[in-house]
Amino acid sequence: MVNLSRFSLEGKVALVTGASRGIGRATALGFADAGADVVIASRRQPDLEKVAEEIRAKGRKALPVAAHIGKIEEIRSLVDTAVAKFGKIDILVNNAAASPAMASPLDAEERLWDTIMNLNVKGVYFLSQAVAKIMKEHGGGKIINVSSVDAFKPEYRVGIYSIAKTAILMVTKSLALELAEYNIRVNAIAPGAVSTKLLDSHWFGMPEDVAKAQKDFLAKLTPMARVAEPDEMVGAMIFMASDASSYMTGSCIVVDGGQLLGTVPTVYEDMFKELFH
Repeated sequence: MVNLSRFSLEGKVALVTGASRGIGRATALGFADAGADVVIASRRQPDLEKVAEEIRAKGRKALPVAAHIGKIEEIRSLVDTAVAKFGKIDILVNNAAASPAMASPLDAEERLWDTIMNLNVKGVYFLSQAVAKIMKEHGGGKIINVSSVDAFKPEYRVGIYSIAKTAILMVTKSLALELAEYNIRVNAIAPGAVSTKLLDSHWFGMPEDVAKAQKDFLAKLTPMARVAEPDEMVGAMIFMASDASSYMTGSCIVVDGGQLLGTVPTVYEDMFKELFH
């Protein structure tokens, strides 16, 4: 018989970044459903307060903290605030990310590189460092990094973001190797196309009908023929955050609807029909 209590997060304290919307919000709410109290972080306090109320409505404690994960001093303040409130951090989800502009490698500016790398890589590493010190004092913990399918197959005009998400896989492996002796497990999730503000930013400024057509085409490229909802990432998150994954570290779970399998044959069929109509 399967012991489903191994998936419980009862008595745990989780810190989730980028938690005001999308995958971060869904994860924070999912952790609350599984029994955890949750520290939620993002840049805008009013947005966090709304999520905090949703968590409290589930009977769990919530602490919303506005913080920019790309800034070291704000990382330190976030961790100090969380520990002052709950005394520990058992689970860290490094979800905050940004990809503020699309650019070719011939046109990308240094500012774009620095913006993406500061939040998507440097922030993940140094927040993990700060939280790992707390976890070590309390006998262990779990760190979950959010990568992307772009880490395995670069996305057109989103090269810097793809590079950053590939770096996250090495951050995951490196931390997993060196923190294992302290009972700290480090794993990653690589979502495919998920309906979030970050995905929608690909079509920022386009006419609504053009943006919809491009999003629909993206769905057609996925064997499951649709874009995921943020809630569909939560099962993998709870698995990695719980004792159900007790012998897993340095790994990455891909949740992409089959996107990395390649272009769906029906897409080619539609193309040929248009060409030879």
